[in-house]
Order: sequence, then C-alpha cells, then structure tokens
Amino acid sequence: MNAKVQSLKAFLARAGRVALVEVAGTKGSTPREKGAFMLVSGAAIFGTIGGGQLEYMAIDKARQLLFSPLAGEMAAKRPEGVVSEGTARASSTAAATPPDGFAASLPSRGRDIRATLDIALGPEIGQCCGGRVEVLIRLVDAALARELVAAAEAEEAQLPHVYIFGGGHVGQALASAAALLPVHVVVVETRAEALDGMPDTVETSLTPMPESMVRNAPAGAAFVVLTHDHALDFLIVAEALKRRDAAYVGMIGSKTKKATFRSWFLKSADGSEAELDRLVSPIGGDAVKDKRPQVIAALAAAEIMTALVAHATASAAPRQPLTARRWPANAS
Repeated sequence: MNAKVQSLKAFLARAGRVALVEVAGTKGSTPREKGAFMLVSGAAIFGTIGGGQLEYMAIDKARQLLFSPLAGEMAAKRPEGVVSEGTARASSTAAATPPDGFAASLPSRGRDIRATLDIALGPEIGQCCGGRVEVLIRLVDAALARELVAAAEAEEAQLPHVYIFGGGHVGQALASAAALLPVHVVVVETRAEALDGMPDTVETSLTPMPESMVRNAPAGAAFVVLTHDHALDFLIVAEALKRRDAAYVGMIGSKTKKATFRSWFLKSADGSEAELDRLVSPIGGDAVKDKRPQVIAALAAAEIMTALVAHATASAAPRQPLTARRWPANAS
C-alpha cells in the first residue's frame, strides 16, 4: 500500500472531527491546482493547499466550522437542509480536542455544513502569487471519508512505476528517496539479503531473471539499473531500451562503462543509435561531483520524476476535483 493511503487512513481513524478543505477554483498564479485538498482536525492537518497565509486562513475557518454549534447539532439530530457560511461561523478558540469517532458518527448530510473562502493572493495577506483561490470547506462524515480513501486508492493504482534494479548502497538510498514521491517503487534483486531494510511502502521482487521484470512492466515506467554486476546491468538496460513506452531508462556508471555498453549494445545486442540515445548514464547527471549514495539518489530521483511528468503530460487527463461530483453549478 502507498504511504499516502496508509497515512490518510491513519489520520481519519484517530482525528475525531475532520473538515475537508479543497481548492474549488483558481485564477492566475496559485500555489496549488484545482482539486488539491487537505484535512483539518482540532489538533492536526493532513495534506496541503499551498501553505502561507492562504492555508492559515483556511485552517482557521475549518476549525470554526468543526466546532460550531451547528456541527454539534448535526451529529445529534440529523437535520435536513444546507447551512450557509454565515450561519456556520464559530470562534476558533473552541475546544481543541474533538470527540473521538466524530467522522464515523456524523450523519450523511454532515458534509452539507460548508463554508467558502474567496482569497486574493496579494499583499493584503502577505502573499505575492497574484492569483485568486476559491476554497470549499466541508465536514467529513463516514461516507465522505470512504470516498476520500477510495479516491486515494484509485490514484495509487494509476501511479507510474519506478523499477530499481539493484539493492546496494545507491539502490537502498534511491528506494528511500523515491518512496516519498507519488510513484510505485519496485526494487528488483537476485540477492535476498540486498532487499533487507527497504522502506515498508516499497515493493520488492527477488528473481534470478530481473530482465523479465522489464517485459512485464506497465507502460510509462521508469527503469533504473544499478546492480552489482555490469554484465547484468547491460542485459537489463538492453531490454529496457526496447520498450518504446518507457518514460526513463537510466544506468549508473562512468563514461567508460557507458562507452563499453554502447559498443556491446550496437554490435552484440542488435541495438540502434536511436535506442541508445534514450539511455541516461550516469544517472543524476554529472554537474554535481559527489559520489555519496544519498547524493546520487537525490539527483536521480529528481531526474526520474522530471522524466515521468514529461512523459505523462501529453496524455494525462485533468485532475477531477472532489467538488465536481457533489456540488451543483449554482451552489453558493
């Protein structure tokens, strides 16, 4: 399971009363895109809508909504109808610790208690983005909590795959760095002991034929090759370069190693110059002259993420905001 899904479930399980704060509309330059959201409880937050004064104002408004008298009435009486922003206001100094299990006990119309903010990101609030953000805030009931988890799981299923071949020092560091990114990480090894200590959210595969993982990978995957055996590196890279739908093919090593691979690939592996041009080696570039595993991993992770985004941009559908499925066009 992806770390985001795990963290979301844990937050919803322990937070008590929760409000969903979502970017419902944007104009001009803004910190986050339409559909970005965060969850706010009395004592914690999950996610971000961009930080700064915009986020502080949204958190304050969400906590006013969370601990308003009407929110308490909704939990007890199951009223019908919609509460406007004006009637949902409450002091932000309300109780900081919400009752346990509030989201689970809230009636299905609980999300209809809502507030909206329309904020210009200018000097008035100490931000200079220059755009404008509309924020929608709603209480999270059990049904909405399930929708949030389902949406996170669906997003996880669509994450691009990053295959790291080799669990040595750089492989371990790269797996840890990539585990923080919105990708599905798979570490492939021929040695069982090299898979010890991988992050919990990273998938591992022990196989005597790692090149077969390349053939079965989904389209748009990234392949990073850094095994303990140069000959094995060459086999995996050659297989990866045959995948025209790969977003990234990278191999750790020096200029000499790349030159040796080039000669072998063109003469013995039926490779072409066009295929070879897609190979990134050394991974992470050569602008930073630092061979420590953590530094290589950080540079490579940024390089891989850039390639994945570039590969997906042309065909990616716009992010569907949560509000689009639940709000009429004339909602106030």
